[in-house]
Amino acid sequence: MIAPALGDALARYLQRKQRLGGASANTVAAYATDLRGFLGFMGQHLGGLDAPRGLGDLTQSDMRAWMAYERARDLSARALARKLSAVRGFAQFVADDTGIDISAILATRAPKHTRGLPRPLSPEDARSVLDTVSVQTRTDWAGLRDVAVVTLLYGCGLRVSEALALTGRDAPLPEVLRITGKGGRDRLVPVLPLACHAVDAYLRACPHTSAPHLPLFRAMRGGPLDRRHVARVMEATRLQLGLPATATPHALRHSFATHLLAKGGDLRAIQELLGHASLRSTQVYTAVDTTRLMDVYTAAHPRARG
Repeated sequence: MIAPALGDALARYLQRKQRLGGASANTVAAYATDLRGFLGFMGQHLGGLDAPRGLGDLTQSDMRAWMAYERARDLSARALARKLSAVRGFAQFVADDTGIDISAILATRAPKHTRGLPRPLSPEDARSVLDTVSVQTRTDWAGLRDVAVVTLLYGCGLRVSEALALTGRDAPLPEVLRITGKGGRDRLVPVLPLACHAVDAYLRACPHTSAPHLPLFRAMRGGPLDRRHVARVMEATRLQLGLPATATPHALRHSFATHLLAKGGDLRAIQELLGHASLRSTQVYTAVDTTRLMDVYTAAHPRARG
C-alpha cells in the first residue's frame, strides 16, 4: 500500500502520460505497476513515505537498496533500467510541482545491459505458421480468425495490440491501412492481398454481428479477442512445428522486417512501416541479417569450415 497523497500524485502523473504523452493503455498500466512497486518498497525501507515531497529526501543509498531488491527478484538489467526510467519521470513530475531536489534519483545509474537481437522465423517457418495456426482452435470460424491475426502480424508488421485494436470500421481492409501505434503515432501500412483475403474469410464465417464501433476480432462469446489467446495459439503452433520458444507472436513482426531487409528493403521505409520513432530501433535488423549471412558463409565456405 502507498500513502493516499502519493496515490493521488501517481494518478495525476499517469493521466498526464496518457492524455498529453500519448502513452497507450498498456504502457500506462506498466508505469503504474513499476511505480507502485517502487513507492511501496520505499515506504517499507524508510519506515514510511507519506507525501510526494518525500522523494526529495531519498539518497543514492536508498536508490541502490531498491535496485538491489529488484535484482534479487531476478529482474533483468533491461527491465530494471525501464523501471528506473519510470521512477525518474515520476520524480521529475513531482519536482516540477513541488520544487523538491531529486538529484539523488536523477544521478542513479541504470545497470548496463546489452540489447538482444530479434529472433525472426525463417520464411519457410513463417509460412508454416500461417498454414498451421488454424488447427489449434476447434471452431472453424475461430481458426479463420487466428489465421487473419497472424497474417496481419507477419504480412503487415503489426504489433499484436495494433491488430486487436482494429474495429469493424476497418473492414473490408483497404489497400493501405492507417495504424495508430506507440506514442499515438500514426503510420500507413500497405495491406497484402493475402491479408485482405484472410480477414474477409474470417468475417464471412464469424457468427457475431459486426459494427463500426465493435472490435474486428472477436472472442468465442463475442467480446474482444485477448492477446493472451494469440500467445497461446502461437505457442501451440510452434510446439506442433517444433519451432523454438522464440517463435512468439512478436517474432512474426520481427520476421516481417528481417525478410523485407533481406530482399533489399530500404531501412528508412522499414522504419516507417514498423512505426519506429528512431532509426536506431530499426537498425537492429541489419545486425540480424548480417548474422544470418555469416552463418551461411561459415557453413558453406570451404576455408571457413577448416
